[in-house]
Amino acid sequence: MIKRRLSKQISIGNVKVGGDAPISVQSMCNTDTRDVQKTCYQIDELAERGCDIVRLAVLNKDAAEAVGEIVRKTNIPIVADIHFDYRLAIQCMNNGVSALRINPGNIGKRENVEKVVTLAKQLNVPIRIGVNAGSLEKDLQEKDIPLSEKMVQSAMGHIKILEDLDFDLIKVSLKSSDVMTTIEAYRSIAEKVPYPLHLGVTEAGTLRGGIIKSAVGLGTLLAEGIGDTIRVSLTENPVEEVSAGIDILKSLGLKEHGVNFVSCPTCGRTQINLIELAKKVEERFKNFDAPITIATMGCAVNGPGEAKHADFGIAGGIGEGYVFKKGEIVAKVPENQLLDKLEEIIKKSYK
Repeated sequence: MIKRRLSKQISIGNVKVGGDAPISVQSMCNTDTRDVQKTCYQIDELAERGCDIVRLAVLNKDAAEAVGEIVRKTNIPIVADIHFDYRLAIQCMNNGVSALRINPGNIGKRENVEKVVTLAKQLNVPIRIGVNAGSLEKDLQEKDIPLSEKMVQSAMGHIKILEDLDFDLIKVSLKSSDVMTTIEAYRSIAEKVPYPLHLGVTEAGTLRGGIIKSAVGLGTLLAEGIGDTIRVSLTENPVEEVSAGIDILKSLGLKEHGVNFVSCPTCGRTQINLIELAKKVEERFKNFDAPITIATMGCAVNGPGEAKHADFGIAGGIGEGYVFKKGEIVAKVPENQLLDKLEEIIKKSYK
C-alpha cells in the first residue's frame, strides 16, 4: 500500500486535488482555442476517455473570449494556460475557468500580480506554478548548482510572491524532459512546501518513448507517495495521454477505472495468434466500466493457473480455447468464438 504525501487540498472545479483526493488525470488540448467547436469536440473525447481536468492554451484576447463559450459548452474543469499577459488571466477568470497555469514572476509589475491574485481569491480560482527546466530565469540559469535545484528555487520564488499576497490556492509542477532531473526536483519540493503537486515529464516524446519516460518518472514518484495530479506529455493525440496516465495509476493500484488488461509473452507453446488476440480483447473491453482484470493467455497448459489472479480470461489452444474465471475453466469453445463467449460470461456476472 502506497503511503501518499499529505498535501493541502484545493478544488479545480468539481475535482479535488491533494489531501486524500484520488490522483486526477489531466491533458491539454492541441486545438486552436479560438476554434470553439473543434476544441469542445476534443474536450468531450478526453472526458469520455477518463480525463478529469483539461488545460487550454490562451495566447490572446480572442482565445480568452472563446474560453467563456467553451466553459459553457463542456462539463469538465478548464485550466487556462497563460504566459506574460496578466490581462488574459483576468479575462479567463471572468469567463469561468476553474484554474490558471501562470507563473506570477513572468507577468510583469507587482501591481499586475496583485490584480490577478485579488480576483483569484474572490472566485476561489487556484493557480498552478508551472516551472519548466528549459525556461528558467536568467539568474538561475547561471548558478553552478544542479538543474533540479534551479527548478526548485524558481518554484519557491514564484510561491513566495503568492504567499506574500496571502494566497495559498497553489499547485506546483517542476517538469524536465530528463527523467532523473524531474524526479529529483519533485522529491526536493515535496519536502519544502505543503501544496499539491502536478506531475509530468515535459517534452517526453512520441507515443512509445514518451510513455516509457513518463511511466518511469511519474511511476517512481507516485510509488514514493509524491504527486496529486498527473499529465503524460506526448507528441500524439491527447486522448493517448489520458489512457497512458490512467494505466500508470492502475499499475500502482492508485486508480480503479475500467479494465486492467494482462497478457503473457509469446513462447513456443503458443498455438494461436496471441498478439492479435490480446489486441482484440483490449479493443472489445476498452470502454467496460467495471474495475476488473482480464487476462489473455497463450496456452491452456498453465494459462489459467498463471492468471488465476485475474477476474476473467481466455487461454488459447489448437483451433480452440478456454474461458476461465478466477483461474477456473468455465467454457471451451472454438477459437473464433472466444471473444464472444468471454463477453457473454463477463456481462452475465455484471448484470
